[in-house]
Amino acid sequence: MATDIEAIADRLILAADTATQIATLTAADPALDVEVAYAVLATIGARRRAAGWRMLGRKIGFTNPNIWPRYGVSQPLWAPMWDRTVHFVGAGGTLTVHAFTEPRIEPEVILKLRAPVAAGADAGAVLDAVDWIAAGFEIVQSPYPGWKFRLADCIAAFGLHAALVVGEPLELTPALRGTLVGGLGSFALTLARQGRVVDRGVGANVLGSPVNALAHLATLLASQPHSPPLAAGEIVTTGTITDAWPVRAQDTWSSDYGELGVLGPTLTIGS
Repeated sequence: MATDIEAIADRLILAADTATQIATLTAADPALDVEVAYAVLATIGARRRAAGWRMLGRKIGFTNPNIWPRYGVSQPLWAPMWDRTVHFVGAGGTLTVHAFTEPRIEPEVILKLRAPVAAGADAGAVLDAVDWIAAGFEIVQSPYPGWKFRLADCIAAFGLHAALVVGEPLELTPALRGTLVGGLGSFALTLARQGRVVDRGVGANVLGSPVNALAHLATLLASQPHSPPLAAGEIVTTGTITDAWPVRAQDTWSSDYGELGVLGPTLTIGS
């Protein structure tokens, strides 16, 4: 029996819009593989656009191989981000998460494109296409209880994307681009809750460097005939530098990106 992509899209949209959890898609349909999952994701995207949502960019997920065993995955994924899920907070802000299921927080490097990124581009060429860099948090969620799933389940379910919080952008000069070719892989990050450090990471955790994650996305999109290539103006968040941490109402999260030179925003989780 062929996979009913429209029915799966119905199920996932309802779960997201009502903050409810469902059984994994692959348990009910073992034929649902990565290729089919991206077809579901495209169907959901078309419906969101028809409902007035505007795509602002993309998230790249599972770029940190250190956490692959925890979640049972073995490769990165991507999903669109929207004007209703991306929040520009500068130095800090508040975000409520009651509409999300089992939300977790991830400190990430965010890149705004000034030009397309070609498949196979090296680090220098990728950074030449970047307008600004920022620190931020992605809030991810799981429509599947206990964060138990397969990769195809994650892709179809919005790439687990719930929200992106963007800090103060740092515009890139030619000199800064040259510094970042190596700096994006070597910087050290600390993640804190209520002012106490709970996790640490380095830029190299993200496929060797967040710029490598962006290059990976460009190449992946080129292999997907129905996926639009990266374009100028898009915002791309490159994946978590630490593990993903559960969030609770009244938590205050902060991050320090060390020598990278970007200001990590402070985020308070509203009730």
